[in-house]
Amino acid sequence: MKPKALILQAHGSNRDFDVMEALTLAGADATGIPLNELRMNKTLLSDFQLLVVPGGFSYADALGAGKLLALDLASYFEEEISAFVYAGKPVIGICNGFQALVKSGILPGEKYKERGKKEASSTLTFNEKGHFECRWVTIKPVSKNCIWTKNLIENITCPIAHGEGNFQTNDLFPLSSFIEQDQIALAYTHTSGSLANGEYPTNPNGSTLDIAGICNPQGNVLGLMPHPENHIRTWQHPRHTRGESSGSGLKLFENGVKYASN
Repeated sequence: MKPKALILQAHGSNRDFDVMEALTLAGADATGIPLNELRMNKTLLSDFQLLVVPGGFSYADALGAGKLLALDLASYFEEEISAFVYAGKPVIGICNGFQALVKSGILPGEKYKERGKKEASSTLTFNEKGHFECRWVTIKPVSKNCIWTKNLIENITCPIAHGEGNFQTNDLFPLSSFIEQDQIALAYTHTSGSLANGEYPTNPNGSTLDIAGICNPQGNVLGLMPHPENHIRTWQHPRHTRGESSGSGLKLFENGVKYASN
């Protein structure tokens, strides 16, 4: 049987159908469910094997938009999502969905290791250049622990579209912890494959260590700012008319679906 994937639809999210298409191509049975409907029937979540918190202007595209969605997740679904994560089921948050996972404490994951710890250890803040970024980027799969990026060899080419994707940490969860626990899942790179080293626009937002995405210590929860769901077909590549087609984001979703099938 195909694993069932739940795509959470919040006010203003517009990449939900893109993710549903990516997951369908990857072999999942993808269903979009509005947040309010899920709130009325929380048991629905346990019926699924994979959870997606999509992006695209959910609760607007401004600093704090992800926090509004995070408040909903923390207020109404904390126990259900906690059980989902503890069960090892795949979870992915993209763009504003990544914000929501970070601001609700699901990522970096310390909230689930130490119950009751509410202080934020990382955040996604304004882009370093102070303006909205809309461009194609190259991201490198880094983590061997993350089930979404594990065994991915080819870099992913996909668009970004955000004004607050600058990932930073504080002393509560130092960068050394990310490195030691293999939680840096994706990093911005040059087209040559070398790390951006903070260079703009290869690193479009100023994220520390060129971080484009992180995972929890268990490796089943991934949050990322770029949109791999918008490069899953050959013709979506911006230079496909010139014969370029590498860097599809589909394999990322195939990894998640494959894991959910086990």
